[in-house]
Amino acid sequence: MSVLKIGWSEVNITPDKNVALDGQFAERISQYVEKPITITAMAIDSGEDHAIMCSVDLLMMKKQVVAEIRERLADNDLGIDPGKIMFSAIHTHTGPMVANGKNATSITSGFRSLIEPYIPAGKKYVESAPLNDDPNVMKPTEYFALLVDWGVEAVIKAWNDRKPGSFTNAFGRATVGLCRRAVFSDGSAQMWGDTYQAVFQELEGGNDSGIELMYVYGEQKKLTGIIINLCCPAQCVQHRHFVSPDFWGEVRVLLRQYFGEDLYILCQCSAAGDQCPVDLIRWVDPESDLNDPNLSRNGVPKRKADPSMFDLAGMKKAGKRIAREVIDVYEEGLDEPQTDVEFKHVVKTYALPLRRVTLEDAEKARKAIRDYMQEKEGDITYNDTAMLQVHMGTLNRLKLQDQKDIHDTEVHIIRMGSVVFATNAFELFLDYGNQIKARSRAEQTFLVQLTNGWDGYLPTAKAERGGHYSAFVSSGFVGHAGGEQLVRQTLQDINKLF
Repeated sequence: MSVLKIGWSEVNITPDKNVALDGQFAERISQYVEKPITITAMAIDSGEDHAIMCSVDLLMMKKQVVAEIRERLADNDLGIDPGKIMFSAIHTHTGPMVANGKNATSITSGFRSLIEPYIPAGKKYVESAPLNDDPNVMKPTEYFALLVDWGVEAVIKAWNDRKPGSFTNAFGRATVGLCRRAVFSDGSAQMWGDTYQAVFQELEGGNDSGIELMYVYGEQKKLTGIIINLCCPAQCVQHRHFVSPDFWGEVRVLLRQYFGEDLYILCQCSAAGDQCPVDLIRWVDPESDLNDPNLSRNGVPKRKADPSMFDLAGMKKAGKRIAREVIDVYEEGLDEPQTDVEFKHVVKTYALPLRRVTLEDAEKARKAIRDYMQEKEGDITYNDTAMLQVHMGTLNRLKLQDQKDIHDTEVHIIRMGSVVFATNAFELFLDYGNQIKARSRAEQTFLVQLTNGWDGYLPTAKAERGGHYSAFVSSGFVGHAGGEQLVRQTLQDINKLF
């Protein structure tokens, strides 16, 4: 048992130029900043063990970035164990694209090497001019270097800010995340599937409206920060052409209006690989042109429902729901803060089975790429690699599975008194998160996906049978067999601490 020291920091990671935006399969260049994006860091130190949890307003925090940050901190004299640093992404689709390394020559270099053998004679691969030649657009490699600097800064500032602290864990409820996979009468499924059809049968999964909350105090029981853990990615304005933390930006504005501008807010995305803010049942057409064929609808009647969750009005609505619940829980009264607590931070590497493709899968992918190339007019660009990413991903998997059959993934388990945090690097389908929460021995389980990398979607067996994006073999490194193993091992490591 020990009294914790807790420190905070917030570092602005907003680019000072336009950038390529991450998260869609067609190129988008930002035109302005809707709200600043940040890294928020919370350092927790018991004297015998520690953890530094960071929330990042990006699609993902790439493993290469985390590795560079850890390398920079490898020989620090501050007492920080670089292996106990966690960077978790909110999964916004309006954050800058980050290169795959500080020396990466192209954001599409991996796919380009796969696609070039299929380009017909007379055509060539053309790099995207805005990303490589326009001085007004920041290159993904430039942003990579800045992000490493900002990550190091956030960690050190939070560590140096440590003071005696305490916390109260609490629970709220606000519906933001909903299942985004529709199932049809033939058993097939589709992300963003059109439910205004006679063949629509059900949504594939449920949703979890629960919000895991932690109110953190400094000296004299002054509220210093709040952890908000939600089963939904930050994806209300995911097709737009601006930089934004999506609905988390609204949450910060509203909570700081109530609690004060010096409040830190650590945003965490729980298991939400099959979740989104959009209600597929009460479909509301987007106000803006999204240029996405998956979202086109024909003849859907006007619904009395939320504003479109693809637009700013929907984003504000989602942010307001979260903020109001956080305030309501606080006003209704909290338990006494936990002060003298058990604290333990365990870091594990789980060896999960790689999801494999068959030779038949690979041949179908090659044929699809060849057919596309024959029909495509003009040269091949980044947008074409985006259109073919599923098929190229299949070929990439064939190549990878010749080299290994196990996928190693990093997991952190942290006990803080009656609470546990458990991380993973996947876009984890909700069912897995529910299994972990239901069987955990902790009073409250904060599950945090997309931590220290991106290992792709991790779908259920039902989703794999339904197919489509997020459940394709090319959508992630691990399938349902690995998902079931992840649940078992995570529960084992959580329950050992209790």
